[in-house]
Amino acid sequence: MALTFKDLVEVDFGKLGAAVADWKKAVDGLKKSAESARTGMRAKSDSAHWAGVNATVTREFVAKTAEEVSDLHAEADSIYRVLDDGHTQLVALQKRMKTAVGDDASKLGIRVEDIGDGKVRCFFPHVRGDTDERTQEQLDSRQELESRINGILAEAAEVDGSVARALAKSHGNDRHNAGHSTYGSLNDAEVERAVELARKGDKMSDAELRELNVLLRFNSKEDDGEFATGFYKGLGGPEKALQFYAEMSIDGTSGDATKTRLDAVRDLQKVMGYTLANATDSHHAHHLPDDWGAQFRRLGTQQIGWERGQWNKPYGYQVLGGLLRYGNYDSKFLNPIAEHITQLHKKDPYFFLSNKPAGNPDTYGFNPSGKLGTGNDPLNSVLESLGHSPEAAQKFFTEAPTAYDEDGTEKKGDPGFKSYLDLFTDKDFKWTVDTNATNVLADEDKTKAALNFGPEALGHALEAATTGRPYDSDATADAIRHSGPQAQLVHDIVDKFGENPDLIRHNENGDLDDEETGPLYGLRGSLGDITAEYMGDFQRAMYQEDPSSDLFPTFGTAAALDPNHTARFLGEVGQDPDAYSAITTAQQAYTTDVVDHVINGSSHSTASLDGRVDAAVAPGSAIAGVMSDARAHAIYHYHTASDTEFNEAAADKQKWVNRILGMGIEKVGERVPIAGAPLEWASEDIQESIMKSIEQDTSNEAETQAGDEYTQGRTAALDSARAAVDHALAKNDTIDPDTADDLRRAARTSAGRSHSDGAQWKSESSKN
Repeated sequence: MALTFKDLVEVDFGKLGAAVADWKKAVDGLKKSAESARTGMRAKSDSAHWAGVNATVTREFVAKTAEEVSDLHAEADSIYRVLDDGHTQLVALQKRMKTAVGDDASKLGIRVEDIGDGKVRCFFPHVRGDTDERTQEQLDSRQELESRINGILAEAAEVDGSVARALAKSHGNDRHNAGHSTYGSLNDAEVERAVELARKGDKMSDAELRELNVLLRFNSKEDDGEFATGFYKGLGGPEKALQFYAEMSIDGTSGDATKTRLDAVRDLQKVMGYTLANATDSHHAHHLPDDWGAQFRRLGTQQIGWERGQWNKPYGYQVLGGLLRYGNYDSKFLNPIAEHITQLHKKDPYFFLSNKPAGNPDTYGFNPSGKLGTGNDPLNSVLESLGHSPEAAQKFFTEAPTAYDEDGTEKKGDPGFKSYLDLFTDKDFKWTVDTNATNVLADEDKTKAALNFGPEALGHALEAATTGRPYDSDATADAIRHSGPQAQLVHDIVDKFGENPDLIRHNENGDLDDEETGPLYGLRGSLGDITAEYMGDFQRAMYQEDPSSDLFPTFGTAAALDPNHTARFLGEVGQDPDAYSAITTAQQAYTTDVVDHVINGSSHSTASLDGRVDAAVAPGSAIAGVMSDARAHAIYHYHTASDTEFNEAAADKQKWVNRILGMGIEKVGERVPIAGAPLEWASEDIQESIMKSIEQDTSNEAETQAGDEYTQGRTAALDSARAAVDHALAKNDTIDPDTADDLRRAARTSAGRSHSDGAQWKSESSKN
């Protein structure tokens, strides 16, 4: 019977706490009894001079009695520890549940309904006279709350089930024998069960596989790594771990596997990855020995089999790559593997593809998720891993490379290149077509898509390296101050693609026959996110702002971007709808914050206020001009996207509003908390303004032929600048109406002029 919502919310864990206390007393009492039996009765019996029947029967009875008292103590101690851990975890889960239901649901006006089977649904109750129409943000909040509550319930059910199972094994159902399974903690019992299930391999039923997934999911998050380390050690070592995952992956992705089995194996891929990341984190109190990394590297180029007489065997890195795609890995473990795989790929890009299972669905194999490749090429997998491992990614791209032999051992000398950024952006670097399809080259569209898997994964890795967050982190994740190495990497990225924009150019059936599509255009979306993250640095570069200026603050160490490279970089990156939306959203949010600082902040400047507003608006408007021109080029020159695609991409990039405003808190102080967060503006208003601006920034072919700088985007830039001033004025009642009009006028004039500058820079740089 599943643990219900009502069970968790209403149960009185005080009674369980009292039982835990009672068991602790029993343990202490039995400990004394066991010690007394060992040092008293048993010791005297062993030293006595028995004769006749007493020499055997009585002595054996005394020894057996002493042993049984000791077993009773061990059993009681096991029960106490399991109950104590279970009580602690359930109390914490109940507290989280009451917060979700009592605080969060009430605040959102949401009702929670128990629908049975350990699940709830959340809904907005109908109020008479209400239209029942909800914003997307409200719907997203409802879904997030429902998922959170169901997750808490599922975790509580796992704890409840593990406690019950451990108690049963400790007791053993034998009234005359106390010697059964003993556990030092609930964790020990959960590890035992997880390993017990894993040893069944593909003989696990669907229900057993779901149980294993639940055990891994809720225990792989432990701060000390105890469960994760125990689980992987229990599998029997690196090769056994690879064999188990390989067996399960093929079982779940084979042609005769059910949809239920495939979904469970996809889940296994994730939770085993998270668990491996936890187990290999050297910062944890419990972690796998360092030689696990060396063994994985040795196994990387060896074929791994799991069945007797198996013919087709994958390489170790193909199997391991499926696990590495999930989890935030310690650089000490991940980076040697990432360097080894990259160097193997450089030497022979097709080494791992020689045994790909052609003629199967792309989900078949060791990347059941099917995302960014089949997993036959482990380079894509390890780049995705770096995309989820920010610290490792930063070190990978900013520290000097280490050379590795084919067996994964370090070797003297350098690997033949200065940095991995240089290597991946070399025009001669080979990206592979990672798909199981037969004769894939005959399908041009599929080939193009598959060739983009590697560059997209590279973009994810660069995002993590430069932002300090996993590339797909939650939209509400905090911004992290930029370190020196991160800022230098951004500088190098802008220089690299500013000097070589053809690397990321996409000429899809365009009119420019003399321009070829670049091999790395697939990472432009990530470059857009990096630009948004470093918006202060990009605005500084537009008009060569003095490094000591505080008008356009950077968030942490400044990237000191080259202005010429910056314009060309933005012009090429902005042709991607996702990148355009991220850059435009961040630009307008940042400009709004800067204008607020000018109007409402303190300043010793003797320049006029309207002159300072003019200067505050100019860089952002110039970037808007570059973006308008880039959008027009993408639609009419390169035929890579439509206005509809640009507009649709915008909604997904609104996370940059709060993130950019969050970066500005340090500068302007907390004056108007919004929804409990010390953000300076009502972000919903800014988001609405940005969406209107992006939808307004359209272009028709006639306008493009007449001159790209005169698109509708200029009007959008003017409106955006005016809106930034209006936001600032709304908080300042000391500025009279005439001055307010002058400030709006100065902002509009500056925006129009700078927008034209930006469009012209982009058009001229495209000709160079």
